[in-house]
Amino acid sequence: MTAIAPPPTPAAAPTADPTTGRPVALEQPTAGQLAVRVLVRFGRTMLNAAIAIVVALVAWQLIIKALDFSPYISRGPADVWAYMFTDADAAANRDLLLEATRTTFVDAGIGLVTGTLAALAVSMLFVLRRGVEATFMPVAMALRSVPLVAMTPLIALIFGRGLLAVMVISGIVTFFPTLVNVTQALKSVPSHTIDLVSAYGGTRRVALTKVQFPASLPALFASLRIAAPLALIGALLAEWLATGEGLGYMMLQSMSMFEIDQLWSCVAIVTVASVVLYGIISSIENVVLARYAPGRGTGSPV
Repeated sequence: MTAIAPPPTPAAAPTADPTTGRPVALEQPTAGQLAVRVLVRFGRTMLNAAIAIVVALVAWQLIIKALDFSPYISRGPADVWAYMFTDADAAANRDLLLEATRTTFVDAGIGLVTGTLAALAVSMLFVLRRGVEATFMPVAMALRSVPLVAMTPLIALIFGRGLLAVMVISGIVTFFPTLVNVTQALKSVPSHTIDLVSAYGGTRRVALTKVQFPASLPALFASLRIAAPLALIGALLAEWLATGEGLGYMMLQSMSMFEIDQLWSCVAIVTVASVVLYGIISSIENVVLARYAPGRGTGSPV
């Protein structure tokens, strides 16, 4: 009987010069080149954020002029600038706004971090234990459908009117979009990559941390770009209804005392902060994806 020859092995990618036979090193970007790429992406992101802010300011002024809003209740960008920088009381106004802004940013930052970490932990649990996902994901979606305004008094009653309540409220608005997106991304990893880990003796946890989590990074950062402005809104709502501090409470006071300049200044700060946060997260995404998931999303080389 004639033996059947095995199929030829595909040729490996050449690693030597065909004329001299000397090995040729595969081209890899140096640390300096990677740093330049990251700086270029960061500059591009910040430029886009600056353009977005300018467009928003122009649209703001045009809408006020076009709709002929009453000067008693409307303020334009020039009025806000005067209130914060050129009026006689501008220094005192800035101090009040900066203190309130600092409080709101701390509240929103804590809520964003805790909500994201909790969502990551639950997403990984869902992937490792599919029965847990089938049981608790519908419950999570049902809770998400409850308006946050309705939940805030109950949260303040349970957790008090301090930082813990703000953290819970800001964390809730961060938790759900991150949970859904990251869970879907973890489950969307091609099965053959997980099978390869298993073939080499890796466990489900190894596949999760070494394959599925890096592959889900674009979805995680997409969720963060959505969740960061939502965390600000959650912090404002908590300050408005629970803590009595920060920009949220200042806006409430401004309305009750008819401090229109202060009210519009708070709105402008929140708007600019949302755009800047979006840009910062995009810049961090560029750096992380360039290191852990090159070629994915905005982390692809320039």
